[in-house]
Amino acid sequence: MQGCVRLRAGARSQRELCPSSGATKGDIREKVWDYLEAGGLAEFPRPVHHRIPNFKGSYQACCSIKELDVFNRASEVKVDPDKPLEGVRLAALQARKTLLVPTPRLRSGLFNKIVPPPGATKETLRICATSQGIKEYSVPVGLDGKARVDLVVVGSVAVSEKGWRIGKGEGYADMEYAMMVSMGAVTEDTPVITIVHDCQVVDIAEELLGDHDLTVDYILTPTRTIKTNCKRPKPRGIIWHKVSYEMLGKIPILKSLRYKEKQAGKDVTLQDEQPDLANANKPAVLNEKAMAGNTRPQASMGSAETGQQYVESDSLSLRLEGSGMITTVYVGNIPPNLRVSELKCALREFHAAPLRVNWQGAQHRAFLDYKDKATAESAVSSLKGLSLGGNTLRVELAKNQRNKGRVEINSQK
Repeated sequence: MQGCVRLRAGARSQRELCPSSGATKGDIREKVWDYLEAGGLAEFPRPVHHRIPNFKGSYQACCSIKELDVFNRASEVKVDPDKPLEGVRLAALQARKTLLVPTPRLRSGLFNKIVPPPGATKETLRICATSQGIKEYSVPVGLDGKARVDLVVVGSVAVSEKGWRIGKGEGYADMEYAMMVSMGAVTEDTPVITIVHDCQVVDIAEELLGDHDLTVDYILTPTRTIKTNCKRPKPRGIIWHKVSYEMLGKIPILKSLRYKEKQAGKDVTLQDEQPDLANANKPAVLNEKAMAGNTRPQASMGSAETGQQYVESDSLSLRLEGSGMITTVYVGNIPPNLRVSELKCALREFHAAPLRVNWQGAQHRAFLDYKDKATAESAVSSLKGLSLGGNTLRVELAKNQRNKGRVEINSQK
């Protein structure tokens, strides 16, 4: 039957899962999820709907990766945190490879590196490969961590023998890959593998794919190893015009990558970025104007740009100082070679320009004054995950707020 993939659903019978003509990605997802559940093929966590589904035979499928040259040659492997990929994570750890796992929903960065304790036993390595182990035995890898990934392993809801892949619909695997391209962590030759049940291998219409969709080079199932010979290009980086403000807010590291690419002269216009949106957040715009008006010529700052203390404020800040309304944000982990002008540029870029900057470069920190708590909290949210000069900045409300017009700074280093 054209458009159908014959599969083995169990030892007793064979069944067919056939996406209908004109099926959308959502239709295919629902068919696969329903089929796994109805056929008794689904494994914990259940139900498998709206997940990268775990299935019976997933560990067997994972173990077959050891037979691939692309795995044996790889020294640094990126594997998604989904349950059905647990066996691949274990195989990478057992082979003493560097294992990178994306952070959940990319909320706190891009990768975590799994670091088993010295002398780890087989049982300890097995724990390290689980979701709990990822939490307990991982260290974050920053944007400038110089990751060089030799092999990418992703989960899928459905995949075709041509290598066309459908995820669970949130776009994280596609975005992770695009971000790795932007970081220089992968190239167009870096192989991509997915692990699925045989029933998840279905026909997918090419017109369903976008230029942001990740394709795969190998498909591992409990019964087969499929080399797709896929010729469709993989994403060549972040497609900024498909990124929304909402996504930028949910994935803090995107802000740093966007800032980095903008500095490099690339077009980073967002999906919903239009001139008429300039008035959507008036407080941020007003703050930006205040910052722009206070910018002194760089030459006049001299060495105060980096190591010495530098305070910049305006009349509004001075008027509010005695009112108790000012709220201060602490910025720490500032790299020693960063200049205050670079920080101010980033603050304007992320619509977090303060009323006053108290720059303390020698202590690798700065304090930013905002007109009220709501504006300060919005700035903290906007700057979360920002990386400058190779350091991910620590941004939070100052522990001690204004007391008689001064900021107490001894509590935060």
